[in-house]
Amino acid sequence: MSGKRLVYGVNPVRELVGSRAGDVAVVYFSPRLLGGAAVELRRSCTDRRIAIEEREPKELDELVGAEARHQGVVAVAGEFPYAELEDLLDRLEGGPPALFVVLDGVQDPHNLGAIIRSAAVLGSGGVIIGRDRAAPVTPAAVKASAGATERVPVAQVTNLVRALETMKERGIWTVGAVSRQQPAPAPWQVDLAGPIALVLGSEGKGLRRLVDETCDLHVQIPMPGISLSLNVSVAAGVLLAEAVRQRSVQRSVQRSV
Repeated sequence: MSGKRLVYGVNPVRELVGSRAGDVAVVYFSPRLLGGAAVELRRSCTDRRIAIEEREPKELDELVGAEARHQGVVAVAGEFPYAELEDLLDRLEGGPPALFVVLDGVQDPHNLGAIIRSAAVLGSGGVIIGRDRAAPVTPAAVKASAGATERVPVAQVTNLVRALETMKERGIWTVGAVSRQQPAPAPWQVDLAGPIALVLGSEGKGLRRLVDETCDLHVQIPMPGISLSLNVSVAAGVLLAEAVRQRSVQRSVQRSV
C-alpha cells in the first residue's frame, strides 16, 4: 500500500471525508457498526461518491493492527498532506496574532495526536515538527487527534532551529517550555498574547540545546504537587490555554477602551 495511508475510527474518518473527500479511495465498514454515527458516515461517503465496502472486524484488525481501536471503520487515503512552513506564515497576513506549536523530538504518536487535538480546540494556526527523530503523522496520531489532523495544518521541517529563526524573522516570539530544573517564569508571567510559537521538547529529554538556545523566552509550568512531570501533550494544552486566556483578556480590555 505504498503512497497510501490508513485512517481509522469514526471521528477521524468523518473529518477526513468532510475535508478531503478527493483523497479517499475507499472506506471499509464493519457490518457490526450500527447506530446514527455509522448511518451518517455512510451517507456522507455516498454523497461524496466515495467507495464503500464491508469488512469483518477481523479483517479490519489485520489491516490496521489488532491493538488499533478502529471502531469498525477504516479509510484508505493518499499520503498525509504536510503543510509548508512558509505557507503557514503567509496565512498570518491580516489575521490574529500567530499561535504555533513547535515540537522538538516528540516521538510518541499518541502525544503528537493529543497535541494536534489541543491545537485545533484552542485555535492554533499550526503545528511544526521535525523530520528526523520525531513521530510523523501516523494513523495512531490521527486517531489520537480525533481527526484534528484534518483541521490543523502540520508542517514537517528538516531543520527545527532554522524554522525557529524563520519564524523570528517574521516577528514571532519563540517561547520554550522547560522543566523545573531550569529556572523560568510561569506562563502567566510572560506575554503570550502577541505572535508566538510555543516550543516543547521530547518526552524525557526536553528541548535540545540548540533549540533551547534559539528560543527568545522560556516558561516553566509551576508544579507544586508531587514530584512528577507533566506529559508533553498536557503541557502543550496548559500553555495553549494560557495563551488563549491572555488574548481574551486583551480583547476585552481593547473593547472597553
